[in-house]
Amino acid sequence: MILTLTANPSTDRTLTLSGALRRGGVQRVEAVISQAGGKGVNISRAAVAAGEATLAVIPADTDDPFVRQLHAAGIACEAVPTSGPPRVNLTISEPDGTTTKLNSPGPHLDDAAAARLRDVLVSRAAGAAWVVLAGSLPPGAPEGWYAELTRALHGTSARVAVDTSEAPLRALVDAFDGDPAGCPDLMKPNGEELASLTGGDPVAIEADPAAAAAAARVLLDQGVGAVLATLGAGGAVLVTPEGAWHAAPPPTEVVSTVGAGDSSLFGYVLADLRGEPPAHRLALAVAYGSAAAGLPGTTIPEPSHVDPGRVRVSPLHDHPGARA
Repeated sequence: MILTLTANPSTDRTLTLSGALRRGGVQRVEAVISQAGGKGVNISRAAVAAGEATLAVIPADTDDPFVRQLHAAGIACEAVPTSGPPRVNLTISEPDGTTTKLNSPGPHLDDAAAARLRDVLVSRAAGAAWVVLAGSLPPGAPEGWYAELTRALHGTSARVAVDTSEAPLRALVDAFDGDPAGCPDLMKPNGEELASLTGGDPVAIEADPAAAAAAARVLLDQGVGAVLATLGAGGAVLVTPEGAWHAAPPPTEVVSTVGAGDSSLFGYVLADLRGEPPAHRLALAVAYGSAAAGLPGTTIPEPSHVDPGRVRVSPLHDHPGARA
């Protein structure tokens, strides 16, 4: 089972424009898509489509319309009551694939709700192969909460993947301190996030898979199990103790990049559950991410959208153990 935590879930509304966004002007919206979302929810949604068992843990009242939407979509959900309804995030999508996101902060998460969410995760992790901690933190949550959860989950049989950014990501890495219990089994930064953690040049990391692999290796040296670094149109790089690989995405007409990173992370986890070797995990990750970029709004790919055979994977010899 894939257990997901969406710490700050959102109703994602995508406004599709027929032309380029004009600041200060009046424009007609061609289409509106609204969906219960958030990074962990997106991963659980992909799991349901792929026939994989999943449970989405979220802070929300059990009778909130957001929770009812998840149940209606067939997504098993455990809701922990908090101080208000999930936030609403707006995405403006232009015809050339440019997306502008307007994210609201979300309801306050107090200490009691945070403790209940932690207890639910640790309890449910006993039946999970992977626990995915994903997204931003809501107001009230300490910056180091993902680091705390990673340590709490270390005593379970589940592996832990973390996909976050900014202060929570920095706090996670700062808490490693040479202790394997604080290090997740998988991290999924993008190029800019990877650069911020390792002191690299974000432009160089985005453009050069070898530079991305070298930066990711810094995190492995600190105890992280594997790093899946997404590089936008440049594909993705995977670094594990066995080696490093780069995957180039297939030609894709980009419609919306929202949810592409979440889909990539799901593709990796799915391939891992199937026992695939690292290069194949990377191929499925990029295939899922590319499929998501070609779909409107926050639409999450189904298996019929995904073709890992169109993804080119090449070994990167940044490490003596690298092999295809």
